Amino acid sequence: MTWFMVAVVVVVAAAGLLRWRRPAWYWLSLGVTFATVRVMVRYASVMDACGLTVPPARWRLTLARMAGREVPGPRPPRILRLRPTRTGLLLRLKLRPGQDAFDVAATTDRLRHSFGLYGVTSREVRSGVVEVRMTGYDVLKRVQMPARLDTRPMRIPVALREDGSVHYRDYRAVPHGLTLGATESGKSVYQRNLVRGLAPHHVALVGIDCKQGVELFPLARRFSALADNPDTALELLEALVTHMEEVYQLIRAQQRISVVVPDAEIAADIWDLPEDIRPVPVVVLVDEVAELALYATKDEEKRRDRIITALVRIAQLGRAAGIYLEICGQRFGSELGKGITMLRAQLTGRTAHRVNDETSANMAFGDIAPDAVLAAIQIPAETRGLAIAGDSTGGWHRIRAPHTSLREAVNICNKHAHRTPDVPALAAFRPATEAVPSARDRLSKTAPATA
Repeated sequence: MTWFMVAVVVVVAAAGLLRWRRPAWYWLSLGVTFATVRVMVRYASVMDACGLTVPPARWRLTLARMAGREVPGPRPPRILRLRPTRTGLLLRLKLRPGQDAFDVAATTDRLRHSFGLYGVTSREVRSGVVEVRMTGYDVLKRVQMPARLDTRPMRIPVALREDGSVHYRDYRAVPHGLTLGATESGKSVYQRNLVRGLAPHHVALVGIDCKQGVELFPLARRFSALADNPDTALELLEALVTHMEEVYQLIRAQQRISVVVPDAEIAADIWDLPEDIRPVPVVVLVDEVAELALYATKDEEKRRDRIITALVRIAQLGRAAGIYLEICGQRFGSELGKGITMLRAQLTGRTAHRVNDETSANMAFGDIAPDAVLAAIQIPAETRGLAIAGDSTGGWHRIRAPHTSLREAVNICNKHAHRTPDVPALAAFRPATEAVPSARDRLSKTAPATA
């Protein structure tokens, strides 16, 4: 008996240590079994305590009275599926008549405490069916992306959500995005993950980094164009507008609209064109948008107006031409001048890291998900990389990108440097990568000399 007690103590201590140091391993080895048993045993009582039950049907009561049996109790939602995952449990419920998906969403915090799990979220799958995702541990504390990812053209995995699922940046579904974050909030790491994910794809990367190129120039071998100051940024954006107009002319020439042409063959954007003539899609990354909107003199004000006008035109018209905007900044507010709110209205995808003021959070989510504003301003300073992601549907998630150092991002870009496409309209802005330029040299129009 003594040896048995010692063995039990050792096993319990090992499980506790594993849960503390390696929560993912603990969940896959022991936690998933304990959680599944706990959910199945407590399910009916928890649903009743949370108000997620309905009275029995009248015909059941009538049959019970006629048969002299005990009156049936209230009925909880029926379990359609209970599936363990690598981070938690997936519970799919069939709602009873009279129940609503909002009823389940409103009780997720009580379900979390009742089932003894770390987090619970819910979403409506279809009419009458709700999917409840339960996580067994804090998946955002130490982000580990799954080995198998659903990667498709222009769909990039960039972060992990709090429910354990992968957060994708799908440019064809959400063409333009806005990313906000104060200094040391993890915004640069999020941007590196974007570049790292885009590097293996057939896409032209265009960067505007007004911090003299210190963030994006190390990745220059994978960029088709770079600008490191507002003057060059203006020329680059106007060149993109010209390129966009040329792409539309190509689409117009390939439409061949006629009464004898089937509708499926009529092109409306670059993805409807034949692959052999399809222009390469372009992703424009603006590292600090406020530097493009600030001005001190009349000449700078004119330049600023032209820059914002070009950005708004690209945001409004660029999707069909395959030009996508990814705008980043520490601050994004109406005080940046006219045209900023018009630009924001075109940026469907919103991501906010820790911000220093509520106004920036309101600019990110105030018009699409007001309840996400409070979540954005409550991000603690010590959890760098934690962010709130939302879109025009009103839904939002807590996400965190895996830490990617600048060295790792540079290695990925150098590995895929041969994939960098040559866009004739942007050839003058191709960064020189043969030799390291002096710190005093600008990146404007530094096309490498050909032998």
